[in-house]
Amino acid sequence: MEHIRLPKVEHVALLDRAAPRRGSGRVGTLYLTATHSIFVENEAAARKETWVLHSLVYSVEKQAPTASGCPLLIHCKNFRVLHFMIPQEQECDDIHLSLLRLSQPESYEELYCFSYKPNADEKERRQEWDLLDLMADFSRMGLPNSLWKLSPVNHHYKVSDTYPAELFVPECATPPVIVGSSKFRSRGRFPALTYYSKDNHLNAIANRAAGKGYENEDNYSNIKFQFLGIENIHVMRNSQQKMLEVCELRSPSMSDFLEGLENSGWLKHIKAVLDAGIFIAKAVAEEGVSVLVHCSDGWDRTAQVCSVACVLLDPYYRTLRGFMVLIEKDWIAFGHKFSHRCNHLTGDSKEVSPIMDQFLECVWQLMEQFPCAFEFSERFLVTIHNHVYSCQFGNFIGNNQRERIELSVPERTHSLWSYLWTNRADYVNPLYRANHSQSQGVLRPSTAPHIFRFWRGLYNRFDHGVHPRQSVEDYLRAIQEETQQLEEQLASHKQKISQLEQESGITWKAPLCDKSPTGRSLDTNLGVANTPQDYTAGFITSSPHQLETPDSILLPHNSNQSKDSSLSNGSDQESGIADLSCRSPLSEDSPRGPDSDEAAYSTA
Repeated sequence: MEHIRLPKVEHVALLDRAAPRRGSGRVGTLYLTATHSIFVENEAAARKETWVLHSLVYSVEKQAPTASGCPLLIHCKNFRVLHFMIPQEQECDDIHLSLLRLSQPESYEELYCFSYKPNADEKERRQEWDLLDLMADFSRMGLPNSLWKLSPVNHHYKVSDTYPAELFVPECATPPVIVGSSKFRSRGRFPALTYYSKDNHLNAIANRAAGKGYENEDNYSNIKFQFLGIENIHVMRNSQQKMLEVCELRSPSMSDFLEGLENSGWLKHIKAVLDAGIFIAKAVAEEGVSVLVHCSDGWDRTAQVCSVACVLLDPYYRTLRGFMVLIEKDWIAFGHKFSHRCNHLTGDSKEVSPIMDQFLECVWQLMEQFPCAFEFSERFLVTIHNHVYSCQFGNFIGNNQRERIELSVPERTHSLWSYLWTNRADYVNPLYRANHSQSQGVLRPSTAPHIFRFWRGLYNRFDHGVHPRQSVEDYLRAIQEETQQLEEQLASHKQKISQLEQESGITWKAPLCDKSPTGRSLDTNLGVANTPQDYTAGFITSSPHQLETPDSILLPHNSNQSKDSSLSNGSDQESGIADLSCRSPLSEDSPRGPDSDEAAYSTA
């Protein structure tokens, strides 16, 4: 609280960035706390609140005063942009200086995760960190085996302080050989296993062979050297900044937007990472060879391409739990420098780079090509991205496993993975089917230029000036929830009917009837109403000629006709999907009455 110069400012306007006209903003009160800035609108009816976590603030810019007040522009790491108009310049100065300090913590102890206290006791908090087991994932791959063993050589981080304590290495690699190899590597990051293909037992992806340059081909036999042109962290940082500047243009023309996106080179870099992952996956799955991945340090581009390759190779990593395991293994355990790359602490701005952003976008691009292959939705990726930067959970604090142990992260913070798993119903892809062809085996995506899309759901999701559109995923999820509610009501009604039957001693029998929505039987012995599946099947499989006359809507019950109707219904009741070929109005076998649609078109 000592960094807050002014805790409250009234009559502040929050402007709409898409239409920042005078008087277009929402007026309210701005509050500053130790962890959040909170804007509360004055409208008594709405009383809307906008919360901004200080650890998500990337930059705070105080602009030149105007007749309406003093503008304050806040850019966030999750790509939110807030434009405040503060009445007095002195108030704006105080807010500006306060936010500059609050958004740039100088030590790990100041991060939000160490003060974040949800409603969970100590036992529950400790259980959160036991959700994922990396050794169980390696066991799933069939490790250890005759080729690979779990080595204790890096216990206490003696060989490499940026590697995990437990590593799989070749069975023939002795501790002296590993230690000797580490001396020729950046930060001692000797070759170690990250993924083993149990389908062809000879192949693996060996990861993190980092030596600040190229491997000397003379040191290896029977190899193929492939250079994959992924740019360094500085190029990636500048590229994203140019892309975001295009996103923030006010009412750009189509040519301005497309030209700016092209000039940023952002999608070109996404393609380069995907191409590298595809190259590795193809080598392992199709050519049956092992792959050694090598970059300058082994914690940026190596993490990107190895994890992309794992997503392509293994359907497990396309599930909710599997994707969390993948990030825990290839990024957190193997030492991606989250605190440096995500600017968690004040420090060297040249160390900041959107490496994790690019990996998440590569996965999203794959989801666009294979919508049924992933158990999780876009919302899952966006939520992970948000919390990589929020510092609300301890998973992404520090630059390696050793630092997190020294900070007692598992003992003092909460785990994002437990939160996501508890709320997994919010992140399920409604199109996912575990037995779908896309969900099985290796994904083989296209990287043709026209395939790549701009990820509006991440970079422009906070734009209020654009009319919000419900995504297909949200629409399908709403339908699923409504269907579930209807099924629960149906089950409840059936239970009540059963109770009434027992009390009255009368058994109600459902008549055999046409299940189409236009063919409902009238009988003196009315049965239980048809189920929603019956309505669906009848609707899909009914043809236009069934709507000939009003007489066809309500017919006296006839057992022979009912039997014929039930036999001719070509729907799959178990799956709820109809066989359209059986009852299509354009099918050769379907009757064409004089009043059918086809007859009407012919006579016309």
